Amino acid sequence: MSRDWYTWHDDYDDPASPLAHRLAEVRRHIAGALDDAPAGPLRAVSLCAGQGRDLIPVLATHPRGGEVTARLVEADHRNAEVARAAARAAGLSRVEVVVADAAHTDGYIGLVPAHLVLVCGVFGNVSDADVRRTVRHCAALCATGGTVIWTRHRHEPDLVPAICGWFAEEGFALVTVVSPADGVGVGVHRLLGAPRPLPAGVTMFRFGS
Repeated sequence: MSRDWYTWHDDYDDPASPLAHRLAEVRRHIAGALDDAPAGPLRAVSLCAGQGRDLIPVLATHPRGGEVTARLVEADHRNAEVARAAARAAGLSRVEVVVADAAHTDGYIGLVPAHLVLVCGVFGNVSDADVRRTVRHCAALCATGGTVIWTRHRHEPDLVPAICGWFAEEGFALVTVVSPADGVGVGVHRLLGAPRPLPAGVTMFRFGS
């Protein structure tokens, strides 16, 4: 039986849960990326964005939140509606929530390369080969000097060291990798070189594979 990705978010409401610890860490690095971003308008994209609990609260309170044009791509319409409601309540008119398969590159055309790319909750739900493929596409999603924030569980076999190596191969510098809770990993990388063109019509990963 497939997982219900709407009720999956309930663990965020338990402050003692690993998911809540992961969320706090991701938010901290989103705020840091906004602190370090260049002056002027900013762009952000979030893959498999869920209810937008990582990005939207930070944009709502950060001094630069109003400068960010963001696109959150989420397949579950219930989660997407929660994210839309949160963005409206926060007055974030530049936040767009799209109901679509986040694996398809077409969903990001027009808003990439972005200064902030969120790939949270993806790498633990796709094959290792798809993780590698998605890292490669991050070099097209991310702008020069932009930040990619990703998550992956640290259960054996721990793929986090390999993921860090793959980002390095694609021209990213490691900012940090942390484990804010048992079995949880959060990675942050910054693109040093010029982004690649984003190919249209490509599937980066297959969720649940």
